[in-house]
Amino acid sequence: MDLKLLFISTLFGIIVCSRAQQEGNECIKANALSCGECIQVGAKCGWCTDTEFLKQGEPTSARCDELESLKKRGCSETEIENPHGSQRILKNKNVTHRKKGADKLRPEDITQIQPQKLSLKLRSGEPQNIKLKFKRAEDYPIDLYYLMDLSYSMKDDLENVKNLGTSLMKEMSKITSDFRIGFGSFVEKTVMPYISTTPAKLLNPCTGDQNCTSPFSYKNVLKLTSNGHQFNSLVGKQQISGNLDSPEGGFDAIMQVAVCGNHIGWRNVTRLLVFSTDAGFHFAGDGKLGGIVLPNDGKCHLKDGMYTMSHYYDYPSIAHLVQKLSENNIQTIFAVTEEFQPVYKELKNLIPKSAVGTLSANSSNVINLIIDAYNSLSSEVILENSKLPEGVTITYQSRCKNGLVNEGENGRKCSNISIGDEVSFNINITAQGCPKQGKPETIKIKPLGFTEEVEIELNFICECDCHKHGIKNSEMCHNGNGTFECGACRCNKGRVGRQCECRKDEVSTEDLDKNCRRDNGTDICSNNGECVCGTCECKKRENPEERYSGKFCECDNFNCDRSNNKLCGGHGHCECRVCICDANYTGSACDCSLDTFTCLASNKQICNGRGTCECGTCRCTDPKFQGPTCEICPTCPGVCTEHKECVQCRAFGTGEKKDTCERDCGGFNLNMVKDRDKLPQPVQAFPLMHCKERDANDCWFYYTYAVNNTEKEVHVVEVLECPAGPDIIPIVAGVVAGIVLIGLALLLIWKLLMIIHDRREFAKFEKEKMNAKWDTGENPIYKSAVTTVINPKYEGK
Repeated sequence: MDLKLLFISTLFGIIVCSRAQQEGNECIKANALSCGECIQVGAKCGWCTDTEFLKQGEPTSARCDELESLKKRGCSETEIENPHGSQRILKNKNVTHRKKGADKLRPEDITQIQPQKLSLKLRSGEPQNIKLKFKRAEDYPIDLYYLMDLSYSMKDDLENVKNLGTSLMKEMSKITSDFRIGFGSFVEKTVMPYISTTPAKLLNPCTGDQNCTSPFSYKNVLKLTSNGHQFNSLVGKQQISGNLDSPEGGFDAIMQVAVCGNHIGWRNVTRLLVFSTDAGFHFAGDGKLGGIVLPNDGKCHLKDGMYTMSHYYDYPSIAHLVQKLSENNIQTIFAVTEEFQPVYKELKNLIPKSAVGTLSANSSNVINLIIDAYNSLSSEVILENSKLPEGVTITYQSRCKNGLVNEGENGRKCSNISIGDEVSFNINITAQGCPKQGKPETIKIKPLGFTEEVEIELNFICECDCHKHGIKNSEMCHNGNGTFECGACRCNKGRVGRQCECRKDEVSTEDLDKNCRRDNGTDICSNNGECVCGTCECKKRENPEERYSGKFCECDNFNCDRSNNKLCGGHGHCECRVCICDANYTGSACDCSLDTFTCLASNKQICNGRGTCECGTCRCTDPKFQGPTCEICPTCPGVCTEHKECVQCRAFGTGEKKDTCERDCGGFNLNMVKDRDKLPQPVQAFPLMHCKERDANDCWFYYTYAVNNTEKEVHVVEVLECPAGPDIIPIVAGVVAGIVLIGLALLLIWKLLMIIHDRREFAKFEKEKMNAKWDTGENPIYKSAVTTVINPKYEGK
């Protein structure tokens, strides 16, 4: 089981290592032919401009490699092109610290996001991090436009809205001192299928004696104003209307409110649109019921406050509305009745920075609904960005209240922000490659529902600095067939080769291929490269550290001898399949050290004068001696006596060294065995000495002493062999005789008891036999084994 796990883990390690090499090899895989192409591959890639850098057989693309690899290959750091991105802040106005009651500021003088404009230089694969700060300003101005459904079912709601102006002004004054309000209404498109079945109904679409106004699509009743009484007066003059079907044309009205900024009077402040209805909505495609097929154009078509193109353009789609509301920084509050809550909650999920409130049957709760929705919307900041150029990505990380950090899609927003709170965002912008034109691009980041934005100019690093100093039609590029830049030739169109020496149509011909065959052989470039213009360009390996080289790609730096699983033993480098050893090392795998320091004995002699030092290890010339410096002789006389005291103290805790045993006798491994038969026997692998020593009590102990490589092994019989004394023999004999007599006595007693027991049992049996009243023939539980059956049909025939 353990072996299986080891195999799996080893295989996994190989796969991970291989994958890491491949993933980290993007620079070589790109086959970049110029410095500009190289730096677009990734941030890890650099280009060596040293004209003498390439070895024979290496293509121009070998100049592009990872930075560390280029240095190892001999390219000086000063000759490596590796440009980095940068950033400059062009406008950095501090966020506004203002409290309610302070001097009134114009909306354009209030700043909630910082900085406001930046310029970035982007290197492919290298992210640029920018930090944005947002602070919700105190006493920030608000524009609120109330858009109301005036179909007949909203009659009682209109009565309550007529006094909305002054009441809402009073409540909003608790939030801001700069508040404006406007009013608009909608019913339905003025085409026959939506409003009536007969033309006579156009003037008064209501039934019975109800007095209703003519139907209309959208009417801008009151431009945004700070006069609440004017709002009450104009709304009080409004009349309800009617239509045929339940869904209303509210989307037409929302589109005109969003795009007709001058007519509505929107300022660059918080913009709120309250959409009040008790019905659903028509959207793109429904216009076909009235013969309208042209899609909504998203433009303003108001004349004298009326939407004039409702009969011409279809309703807008939800996506179209989302785009226009976002472009114009409008936050929408849907005030709808309980019945249509599910529909508008689904719509809210599609429209960023929108809210849904439950409108009572007669709109009596509309003020509280607006206040609650505003607080909900303004307490959340969500960043959005404009369309990104091709190859550019952006990520967000938000740092919100109480140290909360969000990433991913949640990194765009912070919630539960109160007035005066400050939050920050870390934004990473990364380019992959270079845009086709290479021209600067501009993107914008802004908080949804706010008019402020951050403008970011993106400049792309598409070429190296050395590109500016290139020499066109240089003589170094085969009679001017290329531009010499960054240490290499960038060939003109139709030319190839390291010096642009060939035309593309003559790259591979039989005559040129001859120059790529070694010793007139059949293999082109030793099967390790391609013949380009009569010159071998060697293949690249997956591992950037491994390379083919040579005129015929016959050499490599990875097929040399190994030691301890290391190329050239880790003490040299591989050149053309031969190890070039470091100083003080030799051998085919550089695994033999010439240093004799490890062979010096304590007497400063090499191997104690009993051997030679080979590759840093003593080779003893006298077979009796062993050890790192030939200092040990296990079979020499005196070995047993030399180790007697230490063996005695460690094995039995006795002897002269029992008090200093731990200090003086730790130089060998002790093994205890039960008897002498268990002691090791001499083998050819290493010498072994059998020892027999006597202690102070005339007891013998047996042990073996051996040296296995550098390990000293001692095996000791755990029982001492002591002679028996003369006084003790009679005592032992008397004890043995006593034990024998006691045993015989116990045996006789047991025999007597068994005879008595057997006689009693036999007498009892005889008595029971005499008392028996039946014999074996009259057994009361006896049953015959024969069963007789009579056939009822048998008649004796």
